[in-house]
Amino acid sequence: MDSRNAEAEEDVPDGAAPYEITEQVGYLLRRAYQRHLAIFQANSGDGQLTSVQFSTLCALRDHGPQSQSELVRATGVDQATIRGIVDRLKARALISLAKDPADARKVIIAASPAGLDMVAEMIPHARRITELTFGGLNPAERLALLHTLRRIVEVDDVG
Repeated sequence: MDSRNAEAEEDVPDGAAPYEITEQVGYLLRRAYQRHLAIFQANSGDGQLTSVQFSTLCALRDHGPQSQSELVRATGVDQATIRGIVDRLKARALISLAKDPADARKVIIAASPAGLDMVAEMIPHARRITELTFGGLNPAERLALLHTLRRIVEVDDVG
């Protein structure tokens, strides 16, 4: 055993398994998300549209025009990232920006007709992407995975 392994073993409490990074929730979530992103890009039908851009368009379709702050809450995307997404979607004419009539400092973001068409065109691809992401999971495993992910997100939403 080299000195690094000896030091690592010293940190393991009696009876506990050694810390294996590949068995940790963060590692597994990241790997699963990387896999999903690769599946999305390969099957979206639009090589320029990212999964987060698609989620943003879906939020605008589902909740209507909204401010950037509202869009951050609706998508779970941080403020800095949403700015870049808005810029890219605007450059493709998939969204429009307008001043809020009640508050001229606030910008309201809305899906354009082209953006709504993009969402409608993407839905069959999105369903296939979901199926491919689930892979060989049986129906019970799919339900368990979605339930568990929702529980993890709920903890974050509450705390």
